[in-house]
Amino acid sequence: MAAPLKQLCFAVLRQTVRPFSSTCAVQAGRKWRLENGLAWTGSEYGPLTDLPDWSFADGRPAPPLKGQLRRQKQREDFARRAVNLNAEVDQGMRTWRANKEEQEREREQIKSSMLKPKGKLLLKNKNK
Repeated sequence: MAAPLKQLCFAVLRQTVRPFSSTCAVQAGRKWRLENGLAWTGSEYGPLTDLPDWSFADGRPAPPLKGQLRRQKQREDFARRAVNLNAEVDQGMRTWRANKEEQEREREQIKSSMLKPKGKLLLKNKNK
């Protein structure tokens, strides 16, 4: 009796074993979204994540959800950082230009303080 029970168990196990797949369902459509300039996942931004899920019957908007507030704060921080970095670049460019002008002034001052040709050389240089 033990042998038929053992065969029955093996038969049941063989039928319940399913093939294993290692593909990830989350990446479905990822390539298409990237090719079309969208986020690599479908839930990073857009109306489904940014707009409220519901509103009151009288037309008042629903209070924002935690995720919406978090994304709004992240966007504000990103914008603030971009403005600060842009200001730093502008300041760096102004400093660079000021240094360049100062070097040019020094070069002109050195040139003007050099000895000038006299006599025939002066007349020769004026004619050129």
